[in-house]
Amino acid sequence: MKEHFLAAAAASLIALGPAAHAQWIVFDPSNYSQNILTAARTLEQINNQIRQLQNEAQMLTNQARNLTSLNFSALGELRAALSATNQLIQQGQGLAFNVAQMETDFRRLYPESYSAAVSGTQMATDARTRWTHSLEALRTATKVQSQAVQNFTSDERTLTDLVNRSQSAVGALQAMQATNQLLALQSRQAMQAQQLQITQDRAAALEQARQVAVQERAHEVRRRFQGDGTPYTPYTVNFYGN
Repeated sequence: MKEHFLAAAAASLIALGPAAHAQWIVFDPSNYSQNILTAARTLEQINNQIRQLQNEAQMLTNQARNLTSLNFSALGELRAALSATNQLIQQGQGLAFNVAQMETDFRRLYPESYSAAVSGTQMATDARTRWTHSLEALRTATKVQSQAVQNFTSDERTLTDLVNRSQSAVGALQAMQATNQLLALQSRQAMQAQQLQITQDRAAALEQARQVAVQERAHEVRRRFQGDGTPYTPYTVNFYGN
């Protein structure tokens, strides 16, 4: 009986053998490695694309910053300071700064010599006018100097603002605009120095011309006093009808 049972069990195992083999999973190491490599390459490509998009986004952000305009302008203050100094020069009394008018007045008031047609009264009047012109030229020069000193405070404030904005610029455009305004401030100060130099030189020139005119007037007065060289002829003078 026992042997019959063992034979039946063996026959059953033999009958089930092909079905059990059909359910086994076959593992291919070569194919598995290839799939892993393909997945790794795909992931690397995706990471590269992500980095490229990030770089492009950063580039666009930088471009936006570089194109951001500086929300500050010192041009108004610079022009106002320059205009104030220029008004002082234009308001100055004396010889006009107009070339044609100045040439006419200078020939009349600062002649190389006096003709006989010019009276002594006229020479005295011209001398007074020359003195007034010299005084007004000096007054204008001192006003321009005072205005330049007042501009120092405004220039210091403007310079501080521009330097701070230049250092905190978020892009190239803001830094460039701040630098341009700093150059404009420097140009304005140079123009102010020229204005001051003009008024000082004008005062010195008018005073020198006045001194020359004084000498020429004295020479003409002396010549008229001495006469043309004809000997003096005495004559009788009656006082109180005697």
